[in-house]
Amino acid sequence: MAWSAAAVSRFAATSPAAAPISVRLGAAASRSSLSFSRASRRLVSASLSTSATAVKEAVQTEKAPAALGPYSQAIKANNLVFVSGVLGLNPETGKFVSENVEEQTEQVMKNMGEILKASGASYSSVVKTTIMLADLQDFKKVNEIYGKYFPAPAPARSTYQVAALPLNARIEIECIAAL
Repeated sequence: MAWSAAAVSRFAATSPAAAPISVRLGAAASRSSLSFSRASRRLVSASLSTSATAVKEAVQTEKAPAALGPYSQAIKANNLVFVSGVLGLNPETGKFVSENVEEQTEQVMKNMGEILKASGASYSSVVKTTIMLADLQDFKKVNEIYGKYFPAPAPARSTYQVAALPLNARIEIECIAAL
């Protein structure tokens, strides 16, 4: 169980003076320290340090459209893959496959699959998606296509209607996958 500094202070303030206090602060417990005043059992100092460095690696494939700006198609970090928003662009032409949401959704899913594959992940390892729609009336059409790509259990998901999408896309999907 991870404790916040406020929770530790409340615990320390209500604990009997003789009771030992053992606290784990997140995953870095071996590098965390808490100091309490013996008399008042109040937290007098806390420190957290880590020598571990988070390593992130960009994922890039020519089998999916290139990023439209200063960002990566995906980033691998801490056994996760964070796939940037994917549009229904043909990777060879950089143009939308169609103006309709169904064909754009199919292409989004194909492009996402290529990025996942390049990262060492797959549709079955996706744990969270976020769908952005130009028109929420397309929700049912998108669900029919989206559902074909994810085996049970389906990933957690959020869906939003947004004011606009890049290049006037009808749909954009981003995801997080476990490695």
